[in-house]
Amino acid sequence: MAKHKFPQGLPTRQQVLDFIAQSAEPAGKREIAKAFGLKGTEKIALKALLKDMADEGLIDGNRSAFHAMGGVPKVTVLRIVEIDEGEPIAIPDSWNPEDASPPPRIRIIEPRGKQRDRNAALRAGDRVLARTEEAGKGWIAHAMKKLQGGEEQLMGVVELDGTGKGWLAPVDKRARNAVPISDLGGAEEGQLVLAEPAGRSPRSGMKVVAVLGDPLAPRAFSLIAIHKHGIPFVFPEAAITEAEAAAKLPLSEDQREDLRRLPIVAIDPADARDHDDAIWAEPDGEGGFNAVVAIADVSFYVRPGGQTDREARKRGNSVYFPDRVVPMLPEVLSADVCSLKSGADRAAMACHMHIDSSGNIRNWRFTRAIVRIAEVIAYEEAQRRIDESNAEAPAPSEEGVGGGGSHTQVETKVLQNLWSAWRLLEKARNARDPLNLELPERRVILDSQGKIAEIAMRERVDAHRVVEDFMIAANVAAAKALEAKVAPVVYRIHEAPSREKLTALKDYLATFDRKLSLGQVITPSLFNRMLKDIADEAEKALIMEAVLRSQTQAYYGPRNAGHFGLALGSYAHFTSPIRRYSDLLVHRALVDAYGLEQPRPKADLPATSGLSDRDRADLARVSEAISNAERRAMEAERDTIDRYVAAWLSGKVGEVFDTRVTGVQKFGLFATIIGLGGDGLVPVSTLGAERFNYDEKAQRLIGELSGEEFAMGQILKLRLAEANPLTGALKFEPVDVAEGVQRIERRGGKMDHKPRKQGKFIAGKRGRPSNIRHQGRKK
Repeated sequence: MAKHKFPQGLPTRQQVLDFIAQSAEPAGKREIAKAFGLKGTEKIALKALLKDMADEGLIDGNRSAFHAMGGVPKVTVLRIVEIDEGEPIAIPDSWNPEDASPPPRIRIIEPRGKQRDRNAALRAGDRVLARTEEAGKGWIAHAMKKLQGGEEQLMGVVELDGTGKGWLAPVDKRARNAVPISDLGGAEEGQLVLAEPAGRSPRSGMKVVAVLGDPLAPRAFSLIAIHKHGIPFVFPEAAITEAEAAAKLPLSEDQREDLRRLPIVAIDPADARDHDDAIWAEPDGEGGFNAVVAIADVSFYVRPGGQTDREARKRGNSVYFPDRVVPMLPEVLSADVCSLKSGADRAAMACHMHIDSSGNIRNWRFTRAIVRIAEVIAYEEAQRRIDESNAEAPAPSEEGVGGGGSHTQVETKVLQNLWSAWRLLEKARNARDPLNLELPERRVILDSQGKIAEIAMRERVDAHRVVEDFMIAANVAAAKALEAKVAPVVYRIHEAPSREKLTALKDYLATFDRKLSLGQVITPSLFNRMLKDIADEAEKALIMEAVLRSQTQAYYGPRNAGHFGLALGSYAHFTSPIRRYSDLLVHRALVDAYGLEQPRPKADLPATSGLSDRDRADLARVSEAISNAERRAMEAERDTIDRYVAAWLSGKVGEVFDTRVTGVQKFGLFATIIGLGGDGLVPVSTLGAERFNYDEKAQRLIGELSGEEFAMGQILKLRLAEANPLTGALKFEPVDVAEGVQRIERRGGKMDHKPRKQGKFIAGKRGRPSNIRHQGRKK
């Protein structure tokens, strides 16, 4: 092959691939070097290049003759595209077949045991070097090494400096400095974008791979969280088509218990779009109650192995943002046929319970039923009727709770029976003495344009507790019903606090002259008694938060370890299958255990609605996946609330607020605006010109010269110095910043001035970085 056909000098990856494709003979390193006129050190560089290309799967690794990738190399670089049932699914990172065929989907087998514990779980976007092999009709791969780059995708806002150079201001509050953009990809200043490294070198900068639009537009904050946390939010056409077919399934009246005669009611938030549960109770004549908890029969419509089921497993749960819901199920199911709307026949899984005079559940049974909800009532309205014993309901709104069905109002006696039955459940709960932490919850209220109208603390009334205790009773019944049949159970597990966390709590309580003996059995009632004895409300709030931090995180699993917080030995989630996959699995297990299968559908849908063989064999795998999905949703929801609060406060920078110190670290204080809940950092550099020592046990900062102390629970007047809606970050500083004390600088990292030039080059800033103060030198 003539030399002049190829440019002389070290070739690029694409030039190597082009040469191999055009070569009529096996193309080895010698032939490539000759074609591009390489000599000496260039040949060494070519050897390294060919090795990298082989590692990346662009060419095979044969040293004597290289070939373009055909099929999947035995060792190659894969990119994770999704997590399916807890297992990473990948495609080749480089895939350029001649026939334009789609890349194969490869199931990644992660290391087990201690080796897996040492490595972080793979996520969508990660790149791995893996050993591949064919398995049946598909491919599997064994991960060898996680590579840099895939996890470095950043979301941020494009900024331009005085020279027109692009910079990416990250939306992650942990990243303070902007990073250079080498390829804007058509993005304009001020746009929200996704970017990834343009090359392996840190100096390569970032290239924009997706433009997401205006970062401050309505609904943008939840969009940021959806992309940042990799939450699936678009249903494939196949899943929607299957859901629409399932929605048309007829209910078999002869195979279901008919409960349409019962005045069952659903009590939900006023703005609820889907209704999982409804309740009914009547006296048994012996001081107790017979009760029914009716739950949407989602397992009838979402069957194992189908396209809708695959998408539901991938999501794990619905994610709730102030401006939108990312549902676990397509809307035709979640907001329509699975939702227990008033006045319409609905498929339900019914839990029949007998509540004795002490509030204990003495027996239960589960059936598949047809229900017709008598009324859907907002919490506040149900509470008003009980408080006023007034049966008159306000005129129903078109969009409020109860929309989509009959607005016939139930008799007051129906609600009074529910409240009376709840008083018995409350008596049993008080006897158990579960953990009682009354912590405020923020609620972001938006106007019709999607802008913040109000940020308030969510108010709880007895109606919330009524529904909550009925749901807990049904969840316990589901767990025990499955245990009675020795059937698989997806438990909701909350383990007791660890020894390490209890030791930290003990040390913290000692700073209040309060004792916690670690030699006794630790129970929820122990914490409740401790809190009950505290008269000072400020001190009680602090210790309540400390007790909360000492708790372990709840999770799902097939091996029971009890629920510490609820003081229950067996507990499973059964009552929200529209929005939680765990509950759907419990429904399927009940179908199998109690012979509740329905006639095979005539539509092109999976035949059965019980547990799949795969889930029955290994519930641990899917339990871990849905636990991870739950944590992902919680982080996304919290991030979004933080951004909304920061946006609400961005117009109030410079104002002074009453705050409570909620955290102390060696680098500063965390303070919360009283009555609002906006959390922000007070850097230690703003507290004074002296050095502050950190007392970890007491969680205090103490001035070395003045002895001034900053501790948990203190009420401080602080000035809001920064509120960044893009990151959700708030920063405060003392009202009176002493002379010589560093004030908070505006977040960012790009140059805001027009750089001065020296010859052909831009001169940088010389001297000590501005955020480092001169400390002097000891003699």
